[in-house]
Formats: sequence, C-alpha cells, structure tokens
Amino acid sequence: MVILDGGLATHLEALGADLRDELWSAKLLLENPSLIRQAHLDYFAAGAEVATTASYQASIPAFVRRGLGADEAEKLILLSVRLAVEARDLHGTGTVAASVGPYGAYLANGAEYTGDYDLDEDGLADWHRERWHILAGSGADLLACETVPSYPEARAFGRLLAETPGMRAWVSFSCRDGAHINDGTPIEDAAALFAGNPQVIAVGVNCTAPRHVPGLIGRIDGKPVMAYPNSGEAWDAAGRRWLGPTDPVEFGEAAAGWHAAGAAFVGGCCRTTPEHIRQIREHLKAG
Repeated sequence: MVILDGGLATHLEALGADLRDELWSAKLLLENPSLIRQAHLDYFAAGAEVATTASYQASIPAFVRRGLGADEAEKLILLSVRLAVEARDLHGTGTVAASVGPYGAYLANGAEYTGDYDLDEDGLADWHRERWHILAGSGADLLACETVPSYPEARAFGRLLAETPGMRAWVSFSCRDGAHINDGTPIEDAAALFAGNPQVIAVGVNCTAPRHVPGLIGRIDGKPVMAYPNSGEAWDAAGRRWLGPTDPVEFGEAAAGWHAAGAAFVGGCCRTTPEHIRQIREHLKAG
C-alpha cells in the first residue's frame, strides 16, 4: 500500500498563494518556489510517501505563452523536480513523481474534463515530447501521467514511454462516471493499453468524483490500481467556486474502502489537503 499526496494547488492556496492564473501552481516556480517545497514537506509530514511535482501545468508552450524563452522554461520544469527532491531529502524518505499533465491543462478551457481536443494522437505525442524528455532526465523516480481524459492521449503517452525505456510511470485517468474516462472510452479499454507494459507501475483514476471510484477500481485489470480522486466538492464554473462540503474523516474512511476494493495506491487530488492524507494514513493503520 502506497499513500500518495493530495492537492498541491489546494495546499499552496491555504499557505497564502494566489493561483488565479493559467499556469496554476506552476506560477510559483516563477514567483515563490520555496512555498512549493514547503507544501511537499507538509504532505510528507501528513503521511504521504510520494511527492508529485508542480509540473502539471508547467509545459514549454505555457511558459513561452507567458513570454519566457524555451531555455528558461526548461529550467523551471527542472526546478519543479528539484523542489520535490529537496523536500524528500529533508523528510528523509519518499518517492518523487514528476507530474505530466494532459494537453487540456495547457488549453486552460476545461478540456481535461472532456477530452475534447484539437490534436490527434500524433499531434499529442509531438506536443508532449519535449517536456516528457526533460522530466524523464530530471532525476525524478517516475513520471505521473495524470488526469488523462482521452484515449488518443493515453496512446500518445504509450509511444513516449517507448522513447524512454529506462523510465517508469503511472497512468491515471480522469473519469466522468463509474465506467468511462472523460472522452467516453470504457475504463477497461483505456487501462488495457498499459496492462503489458513493464514500465508502468500502476494504472488508475484521479481528478474524479469519489462516488465513482469503487466502480472504476473494479474495472481495471493487469496492473496495481491507484485512486486519488477529488474531495467530493463540485466546481461551479459560472460562479468560479467550489460547492459542497468536504470532510477529511469521511474521505479517509472512503479511502480505506478503496484499498479494500483493490487500490494499492491511494491519495487525493483537487481540494484535498494534508489533513485528508493524514486521515487516509490513520484509517489504513486502523484497518
């Protein structure tokens, strides 16, 4: 059983960061990198065994769109890994997973929740390639291909894995219900892309409503399963706010159930905090 961390941006906001920006948490790679290191440390202290880097939104095109040069953008992507490594070393143990966010995160139009892209598989492989190779050579322990909403994007990640044969990864899909990823592909078909790939250590779901997790876990075969859903709150796009309560204790109870159902990696995504991870740890220890 591996306990993952929780929402990096959520905790950064709790620490005082203003992330109202297309770069999201990657904005702090420019403005306040030490706060990112502190957030990783807080998650380790809460019981997380993995630090997922602040590179989810940190693509070369996103930084170039901000006005930076490609060389500076590469340095910032590498910085995201260095901060997590520093936090891990200060804590004394842990794994660093370099976040590879989906193309939809760059679009900043909600496409990571639909998989509605303007690129095909070839275009997606080309778009991801430069950052992929930077992160694969960054010193991270593995790549976290996360919030993947699209079957063609998952195939593109499979092609990039073949270009970096010494690198391990996990692949985690964002899902619209208890049976399908966000573009409508059955989760069984999406997960099957990686069932025979020795570089992939786990396949699962994230950035998904917790109520869908039990059904999704039961449909994934061939690899250890991971589950790190959102807190359970719903995003009000019109009002630009989160709605609904979130109880870390209930989340910890639910996580124990996901583990019992077969999830070997458990953590949180959007709107989860170090307290959610602490509750996961407590409920798993109690079990």
